[in-house]
Amino acid sequence: MDTFGLSRRLAAEALGTGILVATVVGSGIMAETLTRDVALALLCNTLPTGAILVVLITVFGPISGAHFNPAVTLVFTGKRELPVNEATLYVVAQIAGGIAGTMAAHLMFGLPLLDVSMKVRTGGAQWFAEAVAAFGLVATILAGIRFQRTAVPWLVGLYITAAYWFTASTSFANPAVAIARSLTNTFAGIRPADLPGFILAELCGALAGMLLMTWLLGRPQARGPIPIAETTR
Repeated sequence: MDTFGLSRRLAAEALGTGILVATVVGSGIMAETLTRDVALALLCNTLPTGAILVVLITVFGPISGAHFNPAVTLVFTGKRELPVNEATLYVVAQIAGGIAGTMAAHLMFGLPLLDVSMKVRTGGAQWFAEAVAAFGLVATILAGIRFQRTAVPWLVGLYITAAYWFTASTSFANPAVAIARSLTNTFAGIRPADLPGFILAELCGALAGMLLMTWLLGRPQARGPIPIAETTR
């Protein structure tokens, strides 16, 4: 990442987030067009999202770190791996890119450029689900970087694919994506009024994930536990 200037990193964050949102919104629109089965529509929304994450993280990871997510950017800022001023610009780029992604999806399907969502997503269960989704995402990223860095694109893609189904909220796990999805009154939408609860839950879950994984991963000991045979000598 050090070999790429800030402007290129910001462009990568905006473009990556935009393509991610276009995939989420666009696949949701396509699913609604092709089927009335909600479970099948969700599956049609899930698979492209997991797949595009593998592609985007692989392609843009070496440039910007492939955050595409203010909660992830917050974590790396908290770990002092990204300066606050750059992190702020990352978040702006992610939000702008996400909104552009919604607009692109609408243009592809002949819908109004922006259309405020009316889809209700609120309540304690939804908020807790978002906290769990963000917690798991951060845990996956940090452990993946520590133990199998080259597998991180696949780990994140597979985690989000699973979290679509095991969380009540379908795992937004991303404030920038949530904001972009509030501007589409389609399958993937969320009412703007429901955004504060989602975003707060996502940030809290991400911070909890960072704190736990920082402790859990820690620094490896010079030597593991002493074998029982040695304690008897």
